[in-house]
Amino acid sequence: MPGRLLVLSNGHGEDLIALRVLQALHRRRPELEIAVLPLVGEGGAFAAAEAAGVLRRIGPRRQLPSGGFSNQSLRGLLADLGAGVLGLSWRQWRLVRRWGRSGDPVLAVGDLLPLLLAWGSGAPYGFLGTPKSDYTWASGPGSAGLAALYHRCKGSEWDPWEWALMARRRCRLVAMRDALTARGLRRHGVDALAPGNPMMDGLQAEPLPPVLQGRRRLLLLGGSRMPEALGNLRRLLEALDLLREAEPLLLLAPCGSRPSPEEWAPLLMQLGFEPAPGPPPAQAAAAWQRGSVLLLVGPGRFAAWAGCAEVGLAAAGTATEQLMGLGVPALSLPGPGPQFKLGFAQRQSRLLGGSVAVCRTPQALAQALAQLLRDPQRRAALGRIGARRMGPAGGSEALALLLEQRLLRPASGPGGMMG
Repeated sequence: MPGRLLVLSNGHGEDLIALRVLQALHRRRPELEIAVLPLVGEGGAFAAAEAAGVLRRIGPRRQLPSGGFSNQSLRGLLADLGAGVLGLSWRQWRLVRRWGRSGDPVLAVGDLLPLLLAWGSGAPYGFLGTPKSDYTWASGPGSAGLAALYHRCKGSEWDPWEWALMARRRCRLVAMRDALTARGLRRHGVDALAPGNPMMDGLQAEPLPPVLQGRRRLLLLGGSRMPEALGNLRRLLEALDLLREAEPLLLLAPCGSRPSPEEWAPLLMQLGFEPAPGPPPAQAAAAWQRGSVLLLVGPGRFAAWAGCAEVGLAAAGTATEQLMGLGVPALSLPGPGPQFKLGFAQRQSRLLGGSVAVCRTPQALAQALAQLLRDPQRRAALGRIGARRMGPAGGSEALALLLEQRLLRPASGPGGMMG
């Protein structure tokens, strides 16, 4: 029998991580039937792989107003409730339960929600714990405040009810994003591993064409959740207006399916940009000019462009972490959310060892950017910190092998401390 696997993923970043692992697993086990249930959003990251026959998306799914961040604000929670999140979650739960009755395994990617659903399926399951890291409370810059004290008392950012689900006998694999976090869980009886970070796979930079040489290169990351992404991008571009450097700038703006090039156009025109003449270079979808600033919009161009930048201007989650892993420092500018708020940005900065610095105001961002552009040694030092925190490429292949060994074959014995 070819076998089947159900994958639960709860967010855009988690979708991207799951996709990398599933592509590697498909190369090892092309006959395996892989079904993906995106718990948050439509799972657009899986569309190309679905078209290629690597996997198929199943079950009820919907784009929620909070973008999956209802736990960060009462307004987001109320908006999601109004959009029918309870009914959606109930239908997803019933699907997972039906899957579990077949005995085929489940892989949860994310945090408590997919882990809880995988446990509730009654089937063997694995867990890739993507969002939490003990670096966020064990090191600076800054302090996590009372949260740091709470996590220090536990010895892990993960909570006791999460340890219990990870340590069940049916949980055949637990993989964390870094060795520090895995070590904290092992102290609580969870057989946690850190085989590598899939976020760093598939990021192959392409050289920029000669026509773009001679410009300072910045990467612009506004996130993928609309309409928040456009608001983030507006604040970052308005902060650039305050930069007093005279050198020509190249703004590389990779994006996903949203915001689309058509959604960029009104924003850029409002900020004084005009369409640049001629075909866009570097396989960009659109090129915009304002004085000595050239901005390229590139759907799907993150992997090709990220490593070309000198500094990132960021209001995003996963993409910012990937940029740090490539050794490119960044400056972030928090906004009203629902995702990229001050608390999120500060936590991200602690996670990445300060290789992304939080700027409270547009003026602070412009000043910090000017300093970074003048100081290549500082850029290199921050880049090394970020690369160490994220780890090297190769995690997807290592995780695919572990899934094949532990989850897709019968267990040879108990896998945890609890039955």
